[in-house]
Amino acid sequence: MGRADRGRREIFSSAFFSAAEWTGLSAVVPYGDGATYYDVRKNTSVPAPGTGDGAALDLDGHFGLHPALTQFKEFYDSKQLAVIHATGSIDPTRSHFDAERFMEQAAPGNKSVGTGWIARHLETSTNVNEPPLRAVGIGSIVQYSLRGTGLVSALALESISSFRVDARSDEAKQITAALKTLYGVDAPIDVLSKQAKLVFDTSDILKAIRKTKYEPANGAAYPDHYFARSLKQVAQLIKSEVGLEVACVDIWGWDTHGSQGVLKGDFADLIKVFGDSIAALYKDLGDKVANVTIVTMSEFGRCVPENASKGTDHGHGNAMFVLGGGVNGGKVYTDWPTLEKDKLDDVDLAITTDQRQVLSEIVSNRLANPMTDAIFPGFTPSATPLNVLRPRA
Repeated sequence: MGRADRGRREIFSSAFFSAAEWTGLSAVVPYGDGATYYDVRKNTSVPAPGTGDGAALDLDGHFGLHPALTQFKEFYDSKQLAVIHATGSIDPTRSHFDAERFMEQAAPGNKSVGTGWIARHLETSTNVNEPPLRAVGIGSIVQYSLRGTGLVSALALESISSFRVDARSDEAKQITAALKTLYGVDAPIDVLSKQAKLVFDTSDILKAIRKTKYEPANGAAYPDHYFARSLKQVAQLIKSEVGLEVACVDIWGWDTHGSQGVLKGDFADLIKVFGDSIAALYKDLGDKVANVTIVTMSEFGRCVPENASKGTDHGHGNAMFVLGGGVNGGKVYTDWPTLEKDKLDDVDLAITTDQRQVLSEIVSNRLANPMTDAIFPGFTPSATPLNVLRPRA
């Protein structure tokens, strides 16, 4: 996501990936907590670096990455990846639906907020004649974070190939022309006609993109998975220079109450797909990644102790990844609360960094939008910023 600098004709893009119920303590392993971590997760822990097969990839002497995230380790070492730990939504709910809504609307505990935080950014930075594909949610519905008041439209796009209203037969062309006349597409004056024009304009743009068979660049290899296919389409839209500023993609499957499979099993398989897919997008974008910020976040995490089914139940404190252009990487940003029993939030990793702190710094530093009060209602950023991202020049 980003705000276009119209004078320089440069689009700053971001991709926000929601990993539902992300298991942060298995993705970013606090092996430095030693016995505490390994005592409470006898079957669902990742071994400390240097202890053999399946060991964590050391980051800073205290935290390590899951061994499947080898390409993330490369990004970290080259200072292109920042990790934020003990972060999350400050609302205590363990409901899937409420937590997702609070995360995407950036309004924890407040059900009266009807718009998403990204939509609020787009609406406070809108310009005349915004491109039809300014904001895209990959999937069948637009994510909460992209839902606004109607000032800026976001598109739900299942695939570039399936979105079409173009006519092929003479009869279909006549129907299309009639629809354009009916909705006043040539001279839109109200919300309905403007939305209709948006649909036809979007179809024309995607039709032009479909004419060229897309081939990933720079040796990027996308896994055979819906998440990877979604990211491949994000790359295609960015490289087609259609004015894309934000793309949102979801990845599901982290609700591992039983048989979590941290090293071999469901979690291990999914986190490899997660890491390899994002790495493929990163490589595919090439030099364009300098104008792209990738953020991963989750509505909540998992309990610190494992359960009797060798899984973990709904929890709170979690980890975020931020990578791409302008990132002050090669660091784990955290006010680590430790996993000692008296330091937990009930049975959860305590949250010491509100997710909105990270997002507000992206908005102010990366997107150069000063309207953080409107974008994050009721939230006051910390007087001591994390500085995960460098301010735009």
